[in-house]
This record gives sequence, C-alpha cells and structure tokens, in this order.
Amino acid sequence: MHLATEQGQKPLSLLITAGHRHDSPQFQPVLERIRVPRAGPGRPRTKPARVRADKAYGSRANRSYLRRRRIGCTIPEKADQVRNRKKLGYRGGRPPAFDKEDYKERHAVECGINRLK
Repeated sequence: MHLATEQGQKPLSLLITAGHRHDSPQFQPVLERIRVPRAGPGRPRTKPARVRADKAYGSRANRSYLRRRRIGCTIPEKADQVRNRKKLGYRGGRPPAFDKEDYKERHAVECGINRLK
C-alpha cells in the first residue's frame, strides 16, 4: 500500500500494488493521483506544498521530480549516497537540504497507514 496523507492523517492518494514492488518507483504515481477539491469553483489542487518521506524515497529521480514541480521536500539521505557524494569531493555537489524538526512531522503518514489497517 502506497499512501499520501495530509497532516490531519486523511488519505489524499492511495495506490495498492503487489507486495514485492519497491517503494521508490511508486512515488511519482502516488503524487500524481492527488486531487484536493476546492471550496468554491475551480480545478482541484494537485500539488502538495511539501513532501515528507523516509529514506526509501530519496532517489535522484524522485528529488528531480519534486524540483521540476517546485514541491519542497524533507527526505533524509541514505548513508551510501552520502559516502559516494563525499568520495567525489567537490564534484559530488552539495548535499540536499534536510530539516530535522520538519521531518518529525512525518509521523502523520505512519498514523494514517495505521488508521487504514
């Protein structure tokens, strides 16, 4: 089960796949299914202001997808990605921004999944 929730733990988007499917390839389809209706007339909102996810979603493709759509993200870096970036020295680039305090709000997703179970 791949899920996008709001901070109030209500599901915004849900995608169910086979148990052996990895998490990262399902990241973009889940975000593309988000539709939040407007209070008045107009198209539904399809872009979240911020995405908080765990290390499984920290791939380069997911981060570039979020940058293209101008969505802020709080995703920790995997240890092997940090090691490889540092191994390249200055050519490895700057580490992605990460806010520890903002990451603590990710518990809403875990609580949202538990509500569905």
